[in-house]
Amino acid sequence: MTSTDPGTTGDLLYELEPVVAQNLDRHLAIAQEWHPHDYIPWSEGRDFAMLGGEDWAPEQSRLSDTAKAAMFTNLLTEDNLPSYHREIATRFGRDGAWGTWVGRWTAEENRHGIALRDYLVVTRGVDPVELERARMDYMTTGYDSGDKTPLEAVAYVSFQELATRVSHRNTGKVTGDPVADRLLARIAKDENLHMIFYRNIVAAALDIAPDETMRAIADEVIGFEMPGATMAGFRRNSMIIAKAGIYDLRLHHDDVIMPVLRAWGVFERTGLGSVGEQARDDLGTFLEALDAQATAFVDRRAEHRARKEAAGTPEPVVT
Repeated sequence: MTSTDPGTTGDLLYELEPVVAQNLDRHLAIAQEWHPHDYIPWSEGRDFAMLGGEDWAPEQSRLSDTAKAAMFTNLLTEDNLPSYHREIATRFGRDGAWGTWVGRWTAEENRHGIALRDYLVVTRGVDPVELERARMDYMTTGYDSGDKTPLEAVAYVSFQELATRVSHRNTGKVTGDPVADRLLARIAKDENLHMIFYRNIVAAALDIAPDETMRAIADEVIGFEMPGATMAGFRRNSMIIAKAGIYDLRLHHDDVIMPVLRAWGVFERTGLGSVGEQARDDLGTFLEALDAQATAFVDRRAEHRARKEAAGTPEPVVT
């Protein structure tokens, strides 16, 4: 994991190892144990046709189309955990504090898919056959972040974990089901702690290699997309999710990108070289455009909702 050549990725990983160890200890001290089975209404479960029961039918679900799309997308995203594990294990290594974190993170993330699937199957919230076929397809395709460096990867997940937290939390609200809301709130707590871990690592990297880290931050913000972007139907479902206010450009800008950038003091930081200054300029330009796009989207959505309400067909929204 270390390198003898100054300035290499291996050197940076090595320099960050004490920070990783500190944040791993912090995480283990504050993370609360929880069990997926405690959050599932097992009494609602019943056999499917193969065991003499009844197979799924649309009328059995109490979820709105919006909630179905969001839950479906969230679960499939969590399903690709083997790919995500490979991504971070390859980039961060499996030794020392980095390796311990990779294992711990993977174990915690695995609970999310377990709990979400159990909830949806037991409550018959979505078609389990469609869900399984989609899982097979998406996991077969896998997730590949390309040629991200470890520094770019840790910058990316600082935003991605918070984005997932927001998406899960707001999905819970739109389900209209207190059981689902409680489950997704519990999952969101995990995601928030993961975000804090990665955010703290990037903060340390900014002190060690400010120019390289600023460039990584800018590139990951500008090129950001959720890991589920390659799944079948993602574009359609993401539009449904955005229209409901579960996750949209406004939330992405205000509740994901900007809080993390503020925590790093990106626009107040001094001591950058030409590479870092250029990266920060690029970031600022992009954020101005993103803010304008977010405002335009919210305005269009408000107009659409007003028309739907006038027609007597309001859509479910996050409140």
